[in-house]
Amino acid sequence: MSTTTSTSGNAKSKVAEAVAAVNEATAAAATKSYDHATGAFDASVAQGAASFEKTQAKMKEGMEKAMKTAEEFVAFSQGNLDAFVKSGQIWAAGVQDISKQVAATAQASFEETLSTFRALTGVKSLKDAVDLQASLARSTLDKTVTESSRLTDASMKLAEQTIAPLTARVTLAVEKFARIG
Repeated sequence: MSTTTSTSGNAKSKVAEAVAAVNEATAAAATKSYDHATGAFDASVAQGAASFEKTQAKMKEGMEKAMKTAEEFVAFSQGNLDAFVKSGQIWAAGVQDISKQVAATAQASFEETLSTFRALTGVKSLKDAVDLQASLARSTLDKTVTESSRLTDASMKLAEQTIAPLTARVTLAVEKFARIG
């Protein structure tokens, strides 16, 4: 029995050694697998974090551009409003000046007509009355032509001045959008 016991002890010891070797190899493989999985996970997390940071940076850049564009749009719109206000002020002042010119011309014409009628009351002959009337008609026609020309010029100048701020804004808009496009 002693040989069997020693053979059996040797076999058990060899089995124990084999089991220990298998356990050791399994533990080493498990550790290697764990280390590999942990490394892959860490790399994946690092890559995800880098990707998130890039995405976050792009989003921040996009938001900054959007805010800048919104600010530029508000400023541009304010400029448009200012141009409309300025244009309206120019128009109102110009219409007031033209109205004053028309009133002054009408007043002068009325005074000339009144003066002619006063002179007519003191005429001594029909020829003098006809001459006064003809003189008034010529004078009125000449002044009407002159005043019409002056009012036309003033109106054209006023139209140009009134539209100038708006034209400047359109020009600016075309330049801005040409740079964007």
